[in-house]
Amino acid sequence: MTPAEHVLDRRPPNRGDQRRRALLTALDQLLREDTLAAINVRDISRRAEVTRSAFYFYFENKAVAVAALCNEMYQEAFTAGAILLSGEGTPAERIRRTIAGLFETWARHRHVFRAMLDARDADETVRALWDDDRESFVPTIATMIEAERTAGHAPEGPDARLLATVLLELNDRALERLSRGGPASPPAGELQDALVTVWLRTIYGRCP
Repeated sequence: MTPAEHVLDRRPPNRGDQRRRALLTALDQLLREDTLAAINVRDISRRAEVTRSAFYFYFENKAVAVAALCNEMYQEAFTAGAILLSGEGTPAERIRRTIAGLFETWARHRHVFRAMLDARDADETVRALWDDDRESFVPTIATMIEAERTAGHAPEGPDARLLATVLLELNDRALERLSRGGPASPPAGELQDALVTVWLRTIYGRCP
């Protein structure tokens, strides 16, 4: 079990454990109905039909439980990110499909993403997990940028890993804005198009 996995799951490795799945399913259901702040461990345990002590056997607190739930969402996003290295289609098509996949994942798990933002703001451990998850995407993006530069498709520029980090942080901020809403929040489709344009112009200096 890696350090991150240990934080997300306090038990010894046992992937077939039904109680842990029941707790995460209960948390997912409750987050569809209310905010993380309004939900407590008793609510989660009662919905999962397990004891509170069982909850703490698996998770340190509800913020870490949200991070465990969000980890599944990140696996879907990582699959979307693999499109960039597929070599199928033009760079613009691959970037558009990748960002579209990210937005589709967000739309399916909007309630979890919103709760993860609250958990990240309230818990330093979850903040570190959030940053680690984003960093896990950096090598994929950096590899694509370096390959495009080597092939002569993209101009030289800032360090590829740094550029990838900035672009991923931009994605995070866009999804945070959508998740938390507000009167000035743009439609998801317009924000997605804007992100594609920024990615293309940042990497290629134009929209190829």
